[in-house]
Amino acid sequence: MDERLSGDTRKQAIGKLKGWSDVAGRDAITRTFIFKDFNEAFGFMTRAALVAEKSDHHPEWRNVYKTVEVVLATHDANGVTNKDIALAEAMNKIAGS
Repeated sequence: MDERLSGDTRKQAIGKLKGWSDVAGRDAITRTFIFKDFNEAFGFMTRAALVAEKSDHHPEWRNVYKTVEVVLATHDANGVTNKDIALAEAMNKIAGS
């Protein structure tokens, strides 16, 4: 099982993630991605889904037209782990940010 990040380790990891922030009242991180149109948003989700499936770590997300809202947490660890940080980094790279 992955170990939950806490304290300075968590702050440092999240601080390096452009656009990501803590979820209020929950041990999770979030980011909203806004694309040019639905096609770009859906393409992002498709590419991110392949990364998530390969790492067996799946996001909570919601898509409305060109907006994709993402929440990451490792349920088995009840919080943010290195898996979440890695998936957030991958999503940023896929989105070009």
